[in-house]
Amino acid sequence: MVARLRIQARLDDHVAQLVQCRRCPRMQSTPVSGGAVVSDVMLIGQAPGPREPVLRKLFAHTAGKTLFRWFGESCGLSESTVRSTIYFAAVCRCFPGKTSGGGDRVPAPDEIHNCSSWMNNEIKILQPRLIIPVGRLAIAQFVNCTKLEEVIGRKFRVQRAQHSFDLIPLPHPSGASPWHKVLPGKKLLKSALNLVARHPAIRALRAERQLARRTQRSQHLK
Repeated sequence: MVARLRIQARLDDHVAQLVQCRRCPRMQSTPVSGGAVVSDVMLIGQAPGPREPVLRKLFAHTAGKTLFRWFGESCGLSESTVRSTIYFAAVCRCFPGKTSGGGDRVPAPDEIHNCSSWMNNEIKILQPRLIIPVGRLAIAQFVNCTKLEEVIGRKFRVQRAQHSFDLIPLPHPSGASPWHKVLPGKKLLKSALNLVARHPAIRALRAERQLARRTQRSQHLK
């Protein structure tokens, strides 16, 4: 308990500093944080869209609905449970803005570099057992991702920030990409979600949630 309180204090301080970051002048919003959730699991997105800075949470729109449906169907975890038990991060924490064609701008290498220290510090603080990168940009921060077919549906053992952990990549749930809706992507996504659901860190989250529900019910009956 004491160790967890120390981790929580360090994470609280980290997030307070993160949301004040102004390193990248081309970014079109201030940083978006998923909150200081102490967890053995980290979920790494790519960058916020235009709605996330307004709603003050990551994966807050259409892609998020698909992502949380995946977790619900494969792991039995609701959106509220996922958000309250998994640490949410991203390659870049600010909205990069739009391209001339109307799509979301891909963060530049200098912006990714500027933001990498935040992720490294989170890994040092949390010492996660599992990291789930979502989307090609996020996956590429940990393993080579020339083709999604080569990484989705696999579990990797990775080291970053002097810490080793399991890595299970997921495709981006954006409706703009049909990759996860057609073969082989559809089959590989199912394999990846099965790996996530069976991972000991996710199983532990489910067990804790079930225990909390049973405790609440027993207290209600008293």
